[in-house]
Formats: sequence, C-alpha cells, structure tokens
Amino acid sequence: MESPEPAATRRHRMVEALRHEGVRDPRVLAAMDLVPRERFVAADLADLAYEDRPLPIHADATVSAPSIVARMTEALELTGTERVLEVGTGSGYAAAVLAACAAEVVTLEYDEDLARSARDALDATGFGAVEVRHADGALGAPDRAPFDAVAVTAMAPELPPALLEQLAPGGVLVAPVGPDRDGMLLRCRAGLTEELGPVRFVALRGAQTR
Repeated sequence: MESPEPAATRRHRMVEALRHEGVRDPRVLAAMDLVPRERFVAADLADLAYEDRPLPIHADATVSAPSIVARMTEALELTGTERVLEVGTGSGYAAAVLAACAAEVVTLEYDEDLARSARDALDATGFGAVEVRHADGALGAPDRAPFDAVAVTAMAPELPPALLEQLAPGGVLVAPVGPDRDGMLLRCRAGLTEELGPVRFVALRGAQTR
C-alpha cells in the first residue's frame, strides 16, 4: 500500500532522526535531505526508502541504510572542495549524497548492470556530474588520483593498497574491513587508522579481494 505521506515529508523525518542519533555535520544533513532515496530503490520498495535499513537492489547488492551513508560521509569531513572516490556504487544513492557534499565524485562498480542503472538514476535525479565507471574498485582510479577522500562501501578483508596509494597527502579513507560481512569501519588518515564502530556490508568484489 502506498504511503499517504509525501516522500519529502518522510525524508525530513529521516534527517531529524539522523540528527537525534548524533549526525552533526550540516553539509551531510543537508545532502541527506536533498537526495531522493526512493529514486534509487525498486519501485515496489519506495515506501521503505526512508526507514533506516538496507534495501535489496540487485542480486546480492543492497543500498546501505541511511544512517550508514550519513556516518560514512560525515567521517570523510568534506568541505565541498574535495575530489572523492567511491568504491561500490550500488544503486548510486551514496554517490549522490557525496556529490552534494564535495566538488567531484568518481564512483566504481564491479557489476556492469548496477553501474548502468546507477548512471541512469543519477542522471534522472540531477546528479549527472558523478562519474560512474564499471571497474574493479579495489584497483581504484589511478588516472584520476590523487583523491582527497575515498569511501569504500563493501567489506574488504584488508584495506586495498591501491586505494591508500591514491590518497592525496592528508586525505581520508573510510572503509569497512573484516573477514566476512561483519567487520569494523575504519578511518585512515596520514598513516593513522582509527576504528569508528562495527558494521555489516556485502563483500567487496574484485581481483585483489578473492
């Protein structure tokens, strides 16, 4: 049954919940209030778009829960001037949020069908400037490096060396790391790594992660 509330109303309520849960960066909150998550999920799941839960999008892939997208974006500490690399485009939702917070976004997706559908969704929602590539995310995008920030949206057994090498001096990488779907969200900057809390993600796919 279709929700009687407009999507914008549900989106505003989601943002207020994120604020209550501790998301403080006004740039991130504004981005979450701008991006229509319902346009990045299947039509029959649109009524669930603003619940704080992951949603299936294709095969084993999911669009992350809004709180995870907000936490990861906030951890990058974006000011609006950065070039950002995202590994794991998925539906394109997190890439749109990043695009609302930074100057440039390059996003890599291992699954060609997902890359194509994400490109369509980003174009349709006004985020066509995001560069979507069908590529092995673990290898990064060396032709566009260095990046001021890197966000990895799938679980890796270890931090992919290529992504660390493509960080600009003082750049920030945020990634979930663990032996399976459950692991720890890490933030790496200037050779230092800190734990941001336990998370659950689908596995990162690519030649260097098998």
